[in-house]
Amino acid sequence: MQKPNFQNNEQISQILRVNHAGEYGAKRIYTGQLDQIKSSQDYKKIEHMYEQELVHLEYFENKLHGAKVRPTLLMPLWHCFGYFIGAVTARMGTKSAMICTESVEEVIDKHYEEQKIELQNLPHEKELLETISKFQAEELEHKETASGYTENMSFKDRLLSSVIKSICRVAIFVSKRV
Repeated sequence: MQKPNFQNNEQISQILRVNHAGEYGAKRIYTGQLDQIKSSQDYKKIEHMYEQELVHLEYFENKLHGAKVRPTLLMPLWHCFGYFIGAVTARMGTKSAMICTESVEEVIDKHYEEQKIELQNLPHEKELLETISKFQAEELEHKETASGYTENMSFKDRLLSSVIKSICRVAIFVSKRV
């Protein structure tokens, strides 16, 4: 078994910190959407995704605590901003809420894929790698659910998607470090 070194510990700390922040942000996005969505069918779909995010969040909260890794210092920002993005996009309509979901999940899929590549070189982190793989599959289910609403996107829709993807990339970058 490979003995963890400082570099690996920092790498794992960043993975746990950023994934915890991301799952917390997802929880807040879905909370905002659920507070605004009126259709019971759409509500149930979003509620299902929300419930999966709660499982992801609980996992990373436990891993943070167990590894004695502090969460990102930006949690208050993600608390407010996640809810805001979710509520505003849902207020714009179900299509916009699903554009939000699809955009976030596209970025998260790439982010998890990069983490899986990193973790393949750390055999003592097999459980983390397997869990991230499982969560990635669920995030892709969310993206697939959302894609049913996002056909024929207008310029405004594509702009909204681009802005959300950019916000996610920035959030990932800073949450690893701060």
